[in-house]
Amino acid sequence: MDSDLLTVVEKIAARLTEKGLRLSIAESCTGGLISNTVTNLPGSSKFYEMSVVCYSEKAKRSVLGISASVLKKHGTVSEETAIAMAKSVRELGDSEVALSVTGIAGPETVEEKEVGLVYMAVAIEDLVKSKGIKLTGDREDIKRGASVEALRFLDQVLRLWL
Repeated sequence: MDSDLLTVVEKIAARLTEKGLRLSIAESCTGGLISNTVTNLPGSSKFYEMSVVCYSEKAKRSVLGISASVLKKHGTVSEETAIAMAKSVRELGDSEVALSVTGIAGPETVEEKEVGLVYMAVAIEDLVKSKGIKLTGDREDIKRGASVEALRFLDQVLRLWL
């Protein structure tokens, strides 16, 4: 883990631990990289509850309970799906804070959306903040970039709301 990313994860850990809050994560395009990064930090058990990697539409429906109507109307890669994933994993993990990410790592487009399109969401209690980004590079670059940007986004939202 590079030192800048380690610093971000350490800030997230300190804020959540100080407040006594637990984090759950729902990942799609990152395939577990975010959870791996978080659990590489010694002491992550103090704030980290769980993660789910729901790569397929079927998994998003069956594991996270994302409604078929949201997936049909907006697609598996959308701001609405990222928000639904964050809310669902927060409840599933019985945690106060959740992070989700969904996107297209490539090389093929999905649902007529471009490779590198990524949406993420943070849910804290009943508050939700989301954003979309466009990344470039190969599949590995996009997965890594989405993981880094999602953790930075989580840190930013925690600083604003906690």
